[in-house]
Amino acid sequence: MVKWIGRNKKKAFLFLLLIFIFLVLVAITLGTASMSIGEAFYALIKPIPILGELVSHETSTASGVIIYKIRLPRILMASLVGMGLSVVGTSFQAVFRNPMADPYVLGISSGGALGAAIAMLLTAWGYSLPFSAVTIFAFAGALITSFLVYNIARVGNSLPTVNLLLAGIAISYLLSACLSILMVFNSNYMERIVFWTLGSFNAASYSQLGIVAPVIFIGTILMYGLSRDLNLMLTGEESAKSLGIEVEKVKKLIIIIGSLIVAAAVAFSGVIGFVGLLVPHMLRMVLGPNHKSLIPFSALGGAIFLLFSDTAARSILPSSELPVGAVTALIGAPYFIFLFLKYKKRGM
Repeated sequence: MVKWIGRNKKKAFLFLLLIFIFLVLVAITLGTASMSIGEAFYALIKPIPILGELVSHETSTASGVIIYKIRLPRILMASLVGMGLSVVGTSFQAVFRNPMADPYVLGISSGGALGAAIAMLLTAWGYSLPFSAVTIFAFAGALITSFLVYNIARVGNSLPTVNLLLAGIAISYLLSACLSILMVFNSNYMERIVFWTLGSFNAASYSQLGIVAPVIFIGTILMYGLSRDLNLMLTGEESAKSLGIEVEKVKKLIIIIGSLIVAAAVAFSGVIGFVGLLVPHMLRMVLGPNHKSLIPFSALGGAIFLLFSDTAARSILPSSELPVGAVTALIGAPYFIFLFLKYKKRGM
């Protein structure tokens, strides 16, 4: 199977795309108001010009409202966030030359979580904030954290990867401590803050998609444009420099682009782990280290993984939903332990 995928990447990508489309249709059918895949398909294409005119099957107005107003924004948001986290994870693993690197390695998630918690508490304390204050504060917190880590790690015009990792860890612990203190002193709002930090897409809307989609699509295209540089950076910084790569410039670009993508993802979905760690790692095992194919596959693989996890999160319990971050951890952690044990046996 692995060899077949390596030889037939275009067919494998098309197969994954078909899986994604099928998963979208399945996700549309699941919820408190269940419907068949056929009914969901007809209700989905009915409002589309030209295509809708070809559909003779009668669809209820309620089905259309449920799909377009509630389920489709959530499905698209989960797919976009999964896509962005996976692409950033792929790029960061190349920059840090570490398969354990993930999109949150710079402490961005802690900054976003602290920003969101501050917004929630300010609202609770009676301050008049806009409806989207949590999203705005989370985005600002994530970007400020990235800026802080970047400037702490920077040495003149260079950006040592070890410095970035250490600065990210230190700032992450500091912000997590601040968040814990806030929750201890405001225990009445602890549940809401904790639920947000575990990730959810239940508030997704088209206005949010209008902000997230350009950031993630443009960021992914830019990352793909840096594929050759990422490939060469895997050989080591000195080797990449000798081959004509401006290593420091490329590193800064990837950190900036990745930080923007992750900040947008965290602001609208909360902190969702394992997507940017597990998906790139699995695909690299199958496809190899070439980022020309790895980044597109990671984008689609991340969308599939997170959409599947979100669909499971809102379908497992009939009257409530699980935090999607908990579901990704339940799926990702055991598999990652399995991979670790497998490599450990090979090493022995």
